Amino acid sequence: MRKAFLALLLAASVTPAFGQEKNFELKISHWVPASHPLQKALEDWASAVEKASGGTIKSQVFPAQQLGKAFDHYDMARDGIADVTYVNPGYQPGRFPIVGAGELPFLMSDATGGSEGLDAWYRKYAEKEMKDVKFCLAFIHSPSSFHTRTRKIVVPEDVKGMKIRPADATIANFVTLLGGTNVQSSAPEVRDIIERGVADGVTFPWGSLVLFGVDKVTKYHMEAPLYVTTFVLVMNKDKYNAMSDRQKKAIDDNCNTEAAGRVGKPWGEFEDAGIGKVKAETGQEVYSLTADQLTQWKKASEPLFKTWADSVRKAGADPDAAMAELKASLAKYNALAQ
Repeated sequence: MRKAFLALLLAASVTPAFGQEKNFELKISHWVPASHPLQKALEDWASAVEKASGGTIKSQVFPAQQLGKAFDHYDMARDGIADVTYVNPGYQPGRFPIVGAGELPFLMSDATGGSEGLDAWYRKYAEKEMKDVKFCLAFIHSPSSFHTRTRKIVVPEDVKGMKIRPADATIANFVTLLGGTNVQSSAPEVRDIIERGVADGVTFPWGSLVLFGVDKVTKYHMEAPLYVTTFVLVMNKDKYNAMSDRQKKAIDDNCNTEAAGRVGKPWGEFEDAGIGKVKAETGQEVYSLTADQLTQWKKASEPLFKTWADSVRKAGADPDAAMAELKASLAKYNALAQ
């Protein structure tokens, strides 16, 4: 009888801990189509969080800019318009200088290892650079390059006089450095601006080139690992802080370097598969660079590293140490370009 009474007391002391937890329904927002692999990656992420939270954290994924424009997604998480958002830091030049290291040319070779290496490196910097939100994870897409409509870009001098939609702030600086003109637009708008002649070309990953229909308005495609774009998932701080310890752990266990690799891998595979699709299309010219041409591109990109370093110093960080740490992290995850 006494044992039964003690068991009831124990149950009474334990059960309310979970019983008092609030249920949450997270709004997860991104700006690519629902057919993009990021949609499933975010659905999988949400399912993992729901399972880890004992079903107390559910989510709904809103694709295709339903909750706001692509450029606004960091502020949407900060302001609680959405709870978790997908952000391209390079859409806002100068605002997130440190993570911009990941955009520098010829640095990363692989989407999975690149995502893990970038995420593991950036965590300590995100605490300051993205302090308005809870940083979840960072990732990249596969390396890619230029896609143009009327003129082939082979050497850096070919960019002069061309109108290019850049993937991020670093590539925008590169285009300017080479004598080209930048045309800003979000990814969903790229086909339209090229079709109307507002832009002559774009830097875009291969699978997305097909997904967004940009292959229908471009002809020449450089097959070289010129750049990657860095992305982050961030969360509204107030929503996270309102959660129980168990719920916070469910989030934290899915906001780590291993989770970054899970997000980056399927996207990388999707983008890599796009190369074959473009090559199979009639009228497309996919071309590689010679060793000499590649050397010219690397030489031309050197000022970008200095520009990045200057911006990082202004932000109060040591660019030499940050770059050394990033390269070491990429090497650890077998994603440092040779």
